[in-house]
Amino acid sequence: MHHPRPNGKDAPMTSPDHQEPDEATVRALGKLSEALETIERARGSLYSWHQLTGKADFELGDAVDLLARAGHQDLADELSRELVGRNVLPGRWSFQAVEEYDDSYYEPIRDFEKRARSGLADGRRHLFEARLKEQRRTHGHPHHTAGPDGNR
Repeated sequence: MHHPRPNGKDAPMTSPDHQEPDEATVRALGKLSEALETIERARGSLYSWHQLTGKADFELGDAVDLLARAGHQDLADELSRELVGRNVLPGRWSFQAVEEYDDSYYEPIRDFEKRARSGLADGRRHLFEARLKEQRRTHGHPHHTAGPDGNR
């Protein structure tokens, strides 16, 4: 679904004064970040599918050899001809599907999220989570510091 920006398609996504983003902007960037994290997980699953599919193809090749050694040459020939090296989608092996996903879906969303973050939050990531951490931590507690440098 396309959500046009109010200033037009090519309008820059920048805050005019570069002040701390308001709560609505932080929530919007948080939801955008959450969506990107979900897409990252989906992409990982896609890579798992790609690797498992490749592994299965080599296992099918092993099954061809074993069927032939067991005296089942007709089945070995059919398996080799019909299924070993077969396209998993019309005209595509799994690596091609992964590349198309990356090029047509993953990269454009990743680029948009980065551009939105740069324009609205000076490139800072996880503003929603940072605010949540600040609300939930116990100030002054050694295991609740604001950052790894020990700031309380």
